[in-house]
Amino acid sequence: MKPAKFYWLPGAASLLAIALTGCLSSGGSSSRSDNAPDLQLNVLSSAADQVSGGSVLVTLEGDAAQIDEELDQLEFWINDQEVQPARLSRRNDRLEILLEGLAQGENQLELHHAKHGPLHDLTLTNHPITGPIFSGPQQYPFVCTSVSELGRQPLVDTEGDAGFPVYDDNGTQIGLSKDCSIEPYVVFLYRTNATNPTYRPLPADGSRPADMATTTLTDGRVVDFIVRQERGTINRFLYSFATLATLGDAADAAATDKWNGRLLFHFEGGVAIGHTQGRVSGRALAPEVLGKGYAVIYSSGTRTNAHYNLQVGGETALMVKEHFIKRFGTPDYTVAIGGSGGGIQQYVYSQNHPDLLDAGVPQYSYPDMVTQTIHIGDCELLEYYMDATDRNNPFWRTTANRSLLVGLNSTDAYPDPFAGAKSMLGYSTAPGMTECIPAWRGLTPLVMNPHYGQATNQGQMQPPGVMNDVQWTHYDDLRNIYGVDDNGNPRTLFDNVGVQYGLKALNGGDITPAEFLKLNSQIGGWKHPNEMVQEGFPFIGTEADVLEDPSRFDPWSSRNMRLSPDGNSPAPRTEGDLQAINAAYESGMVFDGQLNMPVIDWRHYLEEVLDMHNSHQSFSARQRIRNRMGNSDSQVIWFTDARPTDLSDPDEPQPREDFDQTWMALDVLHEWLMNIRANPEDGIAGNKPAAAVDSCFETNGDLKAAGQDVWDGILDNSPAGACTNQFPTYTTSRMIAGGPIEGSIFKCALKPVSTALTDGTYGSWNPTTEQVAELNAIFPQGVCDYAQPDQGRPGS
Repeated sequence: MKPAKFYWLPGAASLLAIALTGCLSSGGSSSRSDNAPDLQLNVLSSAADQVSGGSVLVTLEGDAAQIDEELDQLEFWINDQEVQPARLSRRNDRLEILLEGLAQGENQLELHHAKHGPLHDLTLTNHPITGPIFSGPQQYPFVCTSVSELGRQPLVDTEGDAGFPVYDDNGTQIGLSKDCSIEPYVVFLYRTNATNPTYRPLPADGSRPADMATTTLTDGRVVDFIVRQERGTINRFLYSFATLATLGDAADAAATDKWNGRLLFHFEGGVAIGHTQGRVSGRALAPEVLGKGYAVIYSSGTRTNAHYNLQVGGETALMVKEHFIKRFGTPDYTVAIGGSGGGIQQYVYSQNHPDLLDAGVPQYSYPDMVTQTIHIGDCELLEYYMDATDRNNPFWRTTANRSLLVGLNSTDAYPDPFAGAKSMLGYSTAPGMTECIPAWRGLTPLVMNPHYGQATNQGQMQPPGVMNDVQWTHYDDLRNIYGVDDNGNPRTLFDNVGVQYGLKALNGGDITPAEFLKLNSQIGGWKHPNEMVQEGFPFIGTEADVLEDPSRFDPWSSRNMRLSPDGNSPAPRTEGDLQAINAAYESGMVFDGQLNMPVIDWRHYLEEVLDMHNSHQSFSARQRIRNRMGNSDSQVIWFTDARPTDLSDPDEPQPREDFDQTWMALDVLHEWLMNIRANPEDGIAGNKPAAAVDSCFETNGDLKAAGQDVWDGILDNSPAGACTNQFPTYTTSRMIAGGPIEGSIFKCALKPVSTALTDGTYGSWNPTTEQVAELNAIFPQGVCDYAQPDQGRPGS
């Protein structure tokens, strides 16, 4: 890889230095002669219709010798006006040309030759750097965090009365900001050589600190660990570009002599509903890769604790990479890392934007977020049933029995923090917990309840009360995708019509037919968000409130459930909106298995501590990939043991995250990508290096087992593989109800109860006439037929 050579051009006159002026042509009126050079423009920084910020990086396609020979005769015209390149550079033996001055909207870019006239043209569509490009109307109100995160006041951008207050240096308010933009700026940091190293500001006087660390680049050079970090706003979110620098570099210089050509996009997780600019974490300065010479890019808009609209997230990622390329040049490749929601983004963006990333390490991943809402919504329904509705059944006082319904792991090693309160208030409880309680509690309110939510700094928004009408639901966050109903309410996805909770437990003889029938009669569903009320304790209020009014104790959010009106008749289920479900698939919010790049899906194994990043999710993604592509050659699955050594003391056991396999995975992916570059005809599968294979590792990172068969028995009926035996996986409530491991069926196709009675759905159970009548009363529309596709899937 050859480093870029930049030619900085402060004005048109400086073009003489690179012999690009030539003779002026007469605009776009010249005709191309027969012996004109065969050269074409190609956009490097983005798709031609997704340019943003008024500039574009292009190259010339054609014979390299001819490009060099004709360079001084070439001219660039935008909208019938000749423009001088703002920068020319050569990177990887290719000319890169930065052109500025694009108008908002459609632009005509033309390549002219001084003697031969027009050679080629492109239509470019330029969008504001504040966005949007394709994600539709932007979300307002929008709360700025640039002051609390970076100490930077946003720019005044509105004359209206709604927005975030902007102050001058004296603390006087000078206006309001709706889009939270800040001017980009650069800081220089250095890494210390202490036992616990940190980043510190580089001294302003240019001196070299005595405690500065050195670092070894991938090419073997040992250099000072100095970082240039550029910060600003793109698509309204806070971004960061981090690269290694040299002592004495100017802030406006984009030195690339220490860049190894590899670009790492660091995504992050969390769950939130939007209306905020979000936060920037230290992972924007990941020393493990910066120290090797990688460039690292980051945006608060690709951190899912700001929002979970992955259409906006994908748009933001494209724009952030676009502006990095315009600043530094094209990378050799772009690789991503990120955990939880950061892993989801890698799967979803590979599917939706195949040119964004070349490889990835999804950590603690799920296939996507939106399909997690299916069993998230079941968790509290089932926990409430066991704690309250069926409280007199001693069966639910055994922790393990609860997993028979929820599917997720359970253990007595971690007591329910509200066990005492439940007992005091007359509810049933067990000694321990299922994963539903420590991992998923609170996600149902966050996804569905429009009253439960807030954004950091929202109290500063003006005018007072402007945030009062925000609907804090996932559905409203994605209203541009899901649409609204006739009443103007966002369309919703959750559906449990026909779901036979506990079906596998029934067929396995673990619960009785009477228990199965009561469960499905009384489980109920969720109210529509426009019918919901604010949450109770522990989400809102204090223990003192509960002592005063016990009804305020509601860890299940039962006040927002659809329950039986009389305690005997079947409780109504919830019906999802087919239009919204269809849109979730069509917009790519559901990862449907199209994986266009190699990934190493890695996670610490955390099942025994009831962590929400349950391990079957890697295989859920794998099955979707196989369903779509016929194989899963592009996905490798690695687990590293992080189980605590002692679960006897509930105050002591902690996951042993002693070894992070991510950096090893990046090295393997580098080899994989270099193989693909050398042998493109062999594709992803044919270029796998030896280490790119399913594996599991000891706590210290040592290999336990590796091979194509180590995860056998999870997605097939083969004997359990070596890693399968070592790392048990669990299921979900919908898998217990007969659904597939893919977990991507929002609204199941239905079959009559009469069909289910004869096709083996109920195993050896032969219901009585009375039980058949009860089944028909519970499921008047029929029961789930998981052999059929989702009713909301396009084409179903």
